[in-house]
Formats: sequence, structure tokens, C-alpha cells
Amino acid sequence: MTRLVSFPKEAETHVPFRVGDRLVDADERTLVMGILNTTPDSFSDGGLHDGFEAACAHAWAMRAAGADIIDVGGESTRPGSKSVSLEDEIARVVPVVGAISAGGLVSVDTMKSQVAQSALVAGAHIVNDVSALRHDPEMASLLAEHGAPVVLMHMQGMPGTMQNDPQYNDVIDDLLSFFHERITFAMKAGIQESQIIIDPGFGFGKTVEHNYQVLRGLGRFRSLGRPILLGTSRKSFIGAVVDKPAAERVFGTAATVAIGISNGASIIRVHDVAEMIDVVRVSDANRAGK
Repeated sequence: MTRLVSFPKEAETHVPFRVGDRLVDADERTLVMGILNTTPDSFSDGGLHDGFEAACAHAWAMRAAGADIIDVGGESTRPGSKSVSLEDEIARVVPVVGAISAGGLVSVDTMKSQVAQSALVAGAHIVNDVSALRHDPEMASLLAEHGAPVVLMHMQGMPGTMQNDPQYNDVIDDLLSFFHERITFAMKAGIQESQIIIDPGFGFGKTVEHNYQVLRGLGRFRSLGRPILLGTSRKSFIGAVVDKPAAERVFGTAATVAIGISNGASIIRVHDVAEMIDVVRVSDANRAGK
């Protein structure tokens, strides 16, 4: 019988998540997820790593810089993006996953169960679903069958339209309600509580002010009792403040990472791994009171 999740009022420390028989403890230090877009049209690095050799080389470089997880995506989810075919997404993602999975943890960034299935068979460990199991009705049962961890991300709308006119009664309260419902749904489908990670979805159906409200209120998501993934890297709400193109938002990203860790983020998802490793080390030392 599936045990439904209970939501504590407070979570004093970060919580681990399970990958197979391994318990990954994000309380010891914040984990770094390196972004590997094998796409021609991602908002920041589209076209830079969309060939097999270039993608694998970048994955190994991020690992060498200290990335704990490589997040491989074959379909852009930037505002205004369009869906790609199942065949194209599998062709972009699966060979790369197969080539790098033996070297460390790999997540696959997809909303499609067939892509997730192929990637898990090729060696992926985690599925990062920006739809939080809402897009593909087969995704939840697939993850339960494989015993694979899942990232449940909040997104208002879909990538093509999510930034048209996002509205909330109260953005933090609305997201908390969303995650309560999605975590319960995942567990009813057979996904273990210990294999669920949450992502507030910075830039996904949120105005600039919504994003900063979520960043300031990130600590409230610790009440859900699950690891929090922070995905702010190079995003437009940073650009709105620093007035720089995506590739020049490293220092702005660093500020959001430091704030996020101090507010309870367990995993950071970033483009600039080497630079953010230093931010993580100092932020973790501060959090630990060293």
C-alpha cells in the first residue's frame, strides 16, 4: 500500500534523495547539476553542444570542474519554444547519456516518457520533468517501474505560452499548493517519497517580480520535506536587473545561487560549473557556521 506524503511544518536541514540503493545526501554540501543542452535553440547556449562529440566533451569538462550531476536535454523549454519530434529528441539525448552515464550521475531533461525510457535504459539515473508529470500520462508509472528519482518542476502553462501573462493569487502559496498536489500524485503512482525533488521553476510562467518573490521565499518550500533544486542560471529575471545578455549573467547568477543556498536549496542547476563551485563552497561554509 502506498503511503501518502506528510508535510512537516519545518525542515531544519536539507534532505537526501535515493538513486537506486544509493542515498545522495545534499545536506553535507549543495550539489551542482551542470546543464548540457544538446539543442540548437536553447536560450543561452543553443547550438554550442548539439553534436555528440561536443556534448560529451562539455559533459566531461563540467565533471572535471566539479559537477555532481549532468542534466542532458534535447528539447528547448525557453519561452516561446516549440516542441521537437520524439525521434529527434531521442537522437540528441540517448547517445550522449550512454557515453557519460558511467562517470557519474546523469539526469535527462524531458517531458516525454519514451525519451525517459530510452535514456534510463541507456544509463540515466534521474528524470527532470518540467511538467511535473502532467504532460505525459505514462511518465509517472514509468518512473515507478524503474525506481528512478524525478524532479517535479512548477510551470504555469507550457513553454510556448507560459510568459504571455502569468498570474497568481500569491505566488508562494500557489506553488506550495501545486507541490502538495504533485507530490501526492507521484506517490500514488508508486514513486517513492525519497525519490522526489522539487523545482520552483524560475522563469517558467513567472514575471520578474514573481521570480524574486520565489527566491526570497524559497525557505518556505522546505516545509515540503523534499530537496529543492534551484534553476536560476543566466535567466531573464537576472538580465532584467543587470541589463546584460544571457552569457554575461555569471555574477548575477552567482548572487541568486548564494541567496538560494542560504534559503535552503539543496541542488543548483547551472551553466557555469567552475564559477558556481566557488559560490557553493563559500555559501555552504556560511550555512554551516564555519
